[in-house]
Amino acid sequence: MFYKLTREQQKAMIADIQFFFSQEREEEISEFAAERVLDFVKDSLAPHFYNAGVKDARKIVEERASSLEDELLTLERPIK
Repeated sequence: MFYKLTREQQKAMIADIQFFFSQEREEEISEFAAERVLDFVKDSLAPHFYNAGVKDARKIVEERASSLEDELLTLERPIK
């Protein structure tokens, strides 16, 4: 992954993971364990979401390029 999280972002995510385990699983996990979960998500799951975002962006760019091409074609003038 190309994006580097700040320490503040990591701490917030670790706290979110600990809260999730507490609320959903009624399980208290250490900061270290939550950091391991975060590392797993970053390394194993995040690339799937990233690639899906790239695919969505590619589709939007292709649609806009096609629309722009259509608009440019309407500007052509007939040749006599």
